[in-house]
Amino acid sequence: MFACGRVVFLVVVTFLRTVQASTDAVPCVAMETCLLPCKFSPGGDLVVHWIQEKTKHNVHSFYHDQNQLGAQDPSFRGRTALFQDQIFGGNASLRLTGVTIQDQGLYKCYTGTNERTMEVFIHLQVNAPVRRVDIQQAEDSITCSSEGIYPQPGLTWSTRPPSNRSLWSPTVQQTAQQLFSISSSVPNPAADLDYICTVSGGGTKRTATWARPTSINGSESGTTIPCASLPAPHTSLTWRFNHSHTILKQNGSSYKVS
Repeated sequence: MFACGRVVFLVVVTFLRTVQASTDAVPCVAMETCLLPCKFSPGGDLVVHWIQEKTKHNVHSFYHDQNQLGAQDPSFRGRTALFQDQIFGGNASLRLTGVTIQDQGLYKCYTGTNERTMEVFIHLQVNAPVRRVDIQQAEDSITCSSEGIYPQPGLTWSTRPPSNRSLWSPTVQQTAQQLFSISSSVPNPAADLDYICTVSGGGTKRTATWARPTSINGSESGTTIPCASLPAPHTSLTWRFNHSHTILKQNGSSYKVS
């Protein structure tokens, strides 16, 4: 008599659930440090990949309990970091330094554990604010200019007292780094008007004023030269002699006398 046996194989298939989060917008300032947030549910066998969606470039990877930068795109080299003391607790946020205009766009944070995978999308928005506005007179014209701005800025003129004089449109140029410069000149300025130039862009607005010439009487003991200004908060002040020689500059609370 022969005995028949039956062998039963039990196959267990585990499906990992993928969670996809909504897209969040993160505003950043050019040439500064920006934080791209990414939170996930902690678990074992952690894998993290940050990907720039428009190029599919690898921005930063982490697995086998350490950073893995062999496949990192050269444009991000030396500019990315994760929070090593927080990553196993569910924080895969990316710190990006030296932000450029080219960095803007959609990023994906992929995290995978032995329990689930998750995708978080971040839209990085980069701007470069107006940091300063220069205004000066050269021969028979007044020129106002500013540079290093993004997105494309605007420039407007006004006078004090108000006048109906036509003021010229600005010239805008863009550098290889995609930053904008803007300038405008007023030829033959009227001697009885103050000229006010306002540059706006990158979520900021700054103003510079060219005051009309004023005659004063001095003495050997000294004199006071008046300088009327706009009521808005000031970030800088420049005194020039004969339109070109700078004799005093103020930036915030610091003064420099030539």
